[in-house]
Amino acid sequence: MSGARLNVGERIVHKEFPPITRHRLALYCGASGDHNPIHVDLDFARKAGFPDVFSHGMLVMAYLGQALTDAVPASRIRSFSTRFAAITQLGAKLTCEGTVAELIEQNGERRARLALTTRDETGEIKLAGEAIVAL
Repeated sequence: MSGARLNVGERIVHKEFPPITRHRLALYCGASGDHNPIHVDLDFARKAGFPDVFSHGMLVMAYLGQALTDAVPASRIRSFSTRFAAITQLGAKLTCEGTVAELIEQNGERRARLALTTRDETGEIKLAGEAIVAL
């Protein structure tokens, strides 16, 4: 990412992830300490009115964070925020993207505001957010 050549609307973040599996949810459960049974216990999820377990929202955010740091060195990220838009179902294949929404100067530093999204294979937005990165 070269700040001198960035244009508004340019996509600089793009990463696809394999489908979310029960194994991935179990691993994330253990690693994060989030043991909510809605994410790993099919019977519990059904009793709660869902057809199956579904992904932790923070796992989806972690995917977006990984896609961001693959495109921009962590030392240049000034902020990263998201909002959850929809439940991410088991088996979802996620694509994370980020485009330059604005070029700005803050605190004497040239920066870009990136519009970020995570979508499933149907195009439904699961997570939306933004990042401010130093150029």
